[in-house]
Amino acid sequence: MERWGDEANSPQKSVTPQAQELTYSTVVTFRPHPQEFFTGTPRTWLTPLDEKVQQLRSLGVEQLVLLPFDKELSALSPEDFVDKILVQQLQCQRISVGQDFCFGKQRQGTAKDLQLLAANYNIPVTIVPLQTHTDNLSDSGFVSLPPISTSLIRQCLESGDIKSANLCLGRPYTLFGIVIQGQQLGRTIGFPTANLQIPSDKFLPRQGVYAVTVSILSDIPDATTPQLILGVMNIGNRPTVNGTNSSVEVHLFDWSGDLYGQQLAVQIIEFLRPEQKFASLEALKNQIQQDSTIARKILSGEC
Repeated sequence: MERWGDEANSPQKSVTPQAQELTYSTVVTFRPHPQEFFTGTPRTWLTPLDEKVQQLRSLGVEQLVLLPFDKELSALSPEDFVDKILVQQLQCQRISVGQDFCFGKQRQGTAKDLQLLAANYNIPVTIVPLQTHTDNLSDSGFVSLPPISTSLIRQCLESGDIKSANLCLGRPYTLFGIVIQGQQLGRTIGFPTANLQIPSDKFLPRQGVYAVTVSILSDIPDATTPQLILGVMNIGNRPTVNGTNSSVEVHLFDWSGDLYGQQLAVQIIEFLRPEQKFASLEALKNQIQQDSTIARKILSGEC
């Protein structure tokens, strides 16, 4: 298991009977993901581990426990999972799970089963109902979307429906990356771009052009709110210049300077158009100018 914070204060440390038992707000998850374990195929993540740690800290979570998902763990019955993992190992005092939570061998246990099993140890279990959101998709009124889930958010991102993805997340979907050396073709047409190296396990949305806001994290002290810079981002293979490898490039509005080696946080606000091949660099330049004009209008209401 891995956790942040002072390990000396771990709830697994023994204490004298007279000592008051300490409890910590904790998120428990599996590593690797069960699907990775059973298929042997690596997954990409909406929130890779480093991002997850930062998000949970911002919410006041004190511990993140990564349970090693292996053959032994996957074979535990629901009863043994509760007894050996939740009670003996984690010493849970109170549990909260989603309505669709399943656990134990072949996902035999349900949230209701957990509630009943945990009651044998006087551990209360809160079952959180599935959440939905509505979107004003037409003048006729609001349309209710399916329950919020990882799968739904991925579908939204894959289709370029960034607004729905962000509503489901409760925050803008964000790419974190280090600026690396590119071909510098953007400079030749008056639109210099920052070429981002994105972690390989980060889920990327649909290829195309996006309106984005950007923070330069490397230059910002932890206690300072980073400045948001408006821009446009392209995810794709750059077919106009016969590109073959997928890349993530960001053009920042009204900004100049050396970004190499800097870490950027790119908040994706809206999908503008799919990636396309243009007949010339001049045609590409004209399109980027149009994209930038549209993005400025969109982002003016975001900042």
